[in-house]
Amino acid sequence: MDEEETPGESRNGEGDTLADDADGRGDASSVSAEDIDIQASIGPDTDVPDEEDGVDELRSSAHQTESGDVDEQVPSVHETEADDVAEETSADNRTQSGGVDQHKDPDVGLDKVVLNDDDGSKGLFDDLLAGEPIFENKEVLRPSYTPHELPHRTDQINQMATILVSALRGETPSNILIYGKTGTGKTASAKFVSQELESTSMKYDVPCEVEYINCEVTDTQYRVLAQLANKFIEKNFERIEAELDELDEMRTRATENPNALEDTPYDSIAEIDERAEELSEDADEMETVPMTGWPTDRVYTTFFDAVDYKERVVVIMLDEIDKLVEKSGDDTLYNLSRMNSELENSRISIMGISNDLKFTDFLDPRVKSSLGEEEIVFPPYDANQLRDILQHRADVAFKGGALTDDVIPLCAAFAAQEHGDARRALDLLRTAGELAERGQADTVEEAHVRQAQDKIELDRVVEVVRTLPTQSKIVLFAIILLEKNGVRNINTGEVFNIYKRLCEEIDADVLTQRRVTDLISELDMLGIVNAVVVSKGRYGRTKEISLSVPIDETEAVLLTDSRLGDIESAQPFVQARFDN
Repeated sequence: MDEEETPGESRNGEGDTLADDADGRGDASSVSAEDIDIQASIGPDTDVPDEEDGVDELRSSAHQTESGDVDEQVPSVHETEADDVAEETSADNRTQSGGVDQHKDPDVGLDKVVLNDDDGSKGLFDDLLAGEPIFENKEVLRPSYTPHELPHRTDQINQMATILVSALRGETPSNILIYGKTGTGKTASAKFVSQELESTSMKYDVPCEVEYINCEVTDTQYRVLAQLANKFIEKNFERIEAELDELDEMRTRATENPNALEDTPYDSIAEIDERAEELSEDADEMETVPMTGWPTDRVYTTFFDAVDYKERVVVIMLDEIDKLVEKSGDDTLYNLSRMNSELENSRISIMGISNDLKFTDFLDPRVKSSLGEEEIVFPPYDANQLRDILQHRADVAFKGGALTDDVIPLCAAFAAQEHGDARRALDLLRTAGELAERGQADTVEEAHVRQAQDKIELDRVVEVVRTLPTQSKIVLFAIILLEKNGVRNINTGEVFNIYKRLCEEIDADVLTQRRVTDLISELDMLGIVNAVVVSKGRYGRTKEISLSVPIDETEAVLLTDSRLGDIESAQPFVQARFDN
C-alpha cells in the first residue's frame, strides 16, 4: 500500500481492507475489531454478502445505528433474511443487560450495564440495617463489663481496699472470702478493686499483680496451678526481654563512651555481658506447663519458681471457689495458703468468691483458718437499688429517649422478686432492647420487657434441665410421663414406680425410694417442680408433685441426652399402668 490507511478512513465506510479480505487478497491481521462486531451483530447463521457493496451497506447500517441516525431507505439487519437470528440476538442482549436493549439506547455502554446489574435489589441484612439502632453501647449491659462506678457497693469496696492496701506497702495482705448470692456484685466489685490496685501500683512503682481465675471453668488443681504458672512465666519472659533490650542499649553506649556506666549497676561491659547471659539461661530454663500430662508436684514446682522469680505481691482471685472445692477438694487452697512460708521474693494473697455461704464447712480446719482471715458479705439488692443500677447503665447503653418511663422500674421489680439479682435485671433490660430492635420499634416499652421475661425464663429452664445429672433427669422424665397421661397430684410412690421402669429401659442403676425423694426435693429447690408435703391421716404423709416448667420444652431438652434418647419406648408401659 502506498499510503497508510487511517482509522478515520475505515470508519468513513470505504471498506478497502474488508473487501480485500472477502476476496482473499488482504492480510488476515488487517481485519478490524469493528468488522468483527458487525458480523457478531448479524449472527453466526446469517449469510454475509460477498460483494463489496453488500459489506459497505451492512457497515453503513451499523454505523448509523450506533450514532442514532438511522436512514429509513437503507436496509437494516432486521430487514434481511437473518431476521429471526437477529431477533434472538437482540433478546439475548436485553436479557444479559438487565432488560436494556443496547441497540435502542445508544447512551448505555457496557460499563453502565454491568454497574446497574443489581437492579436495586436488597440483600439479606439490608432491611435489618435500615432501622435506626436503639443501643449506643450494648456491652455495658453484659455481665463481663466492669463499670467505673458501682452504686450501693461502696461499703464493700472500701472494706476490700483497706485489706489490700498493705500490698502497696510491700506487705502480704490478708486472705479474703467474699460471699453473696448470684448477681449481688461480688465479681464486679472485686475486679474493680483489682484494677484500682494495679493502676495504683504502677503509679507508685510497686510490684503488685492480680490474677483472676474462674473456677467453674478451671476446676481442678492441675488446671489452676498450670494456668497460674503459665501466666507468671509469660510475664517473666516479658521482663527478661525488656531487661535484655536495656542491657543491649547500655552496652552500645558503653562501647562509644566508657564513662556511660557511671550511674548504672555495672562497672564494665563484661559485667553487662555476664548479666545478659544469665538472663538468657533463665529464659531457656522456663518451660510452659501443658494442660495435661505432668505430675501435679512438677506443676506446683514450676508455678512456685515462676511466681518467686522476682519480688512482687500477688493477689490470686478465685471466682466460684466452691466449684473448685467441690470438684477437687481443698488441696489447691491448702498449697496456696501455705506458700508464703516458702517464698523468698514474692508474697501471695488469696481472694475467694462464692455463692455458697456454707462451702467452708467442707474445708480442712487448717485451710479454713488460714483462708477465712477476712470475710465480706454482699447482701441482695432491693428494687430501688436495682433501679439505680439499671438507670446508671441505661444512660450509657441506650440512645436518648429509647426507653419509656415504665421499662426500668418493671425490670427492677422482676429482678427484685428473684433475690435481688442485678445480673438478671441487666439481662432483662438488654433482651427487651434486642426484642424492640428486632421488631424495628423506636422505643423499648413495657410489652418488650414482659416478652423478655418469658424468653429468659424459658432459656433458664432449658439450661438448668440440660445440666442436670442423669438420675435427676430420669426422675423428672417420670414426672413428665405421669402428667402427660393425665395424673394430677402425683405422689412419690407413683414417681418411683415409673422411675424404676425407665432405669430398666436405659440400663441405669436404680436408686432407693428415699434417694429419689431427695432428688425430687432438689428439683423443687431449682424451681423445676413444685413438691408440697401433705398429710394423708393414718396413711402418713407424702409429697404431691407437679411440674413448674413448660412440659413440651422440658421433655425436648431431656430427650437430647444420649442416654435418654430411646426412653420413649417406656411410654406404652406407663399407659398400660393407667389403663389398668
